[in-house]
Amino acid sequence: MYDNAVLVAAELVTNAAMHGDVTGHSFLLKVVWTTGTVRIEVADACETRRQKTRRAEPEAESGRGLLIVEALADKWGIEDRDLGKTVWAELSTSVSTSP
Repeated sequence: MYDNAVLVAAELVTNAAMHGDVTGHSFLLKVVWTTGTVRIEVADACETRRQKTRRAEPEAESGRGLLIVEALADKWGIEDRDLGKTVWAELSTSVSTSP
């Protein structure tokens, strides 16, 4: 689970750094750990670009980040802010006991 949370955070931060850049603003990473869940939020100031999953061409060097987030997170979404948006993902922290 920890590796998945790190990978999801890395993908969301990378998206914000590459596609959410607004001059004079950066992005904010927030991780909230509660019983049974870790919530990862990345906020940026860009209001015009909304992340969405898409199929990347096999030879493409990018374009798979949100597919990875979608595969690893229990749920994810986008929320509007006063300036920009927050992309979030939640992962279960409970350990499975099945083989």
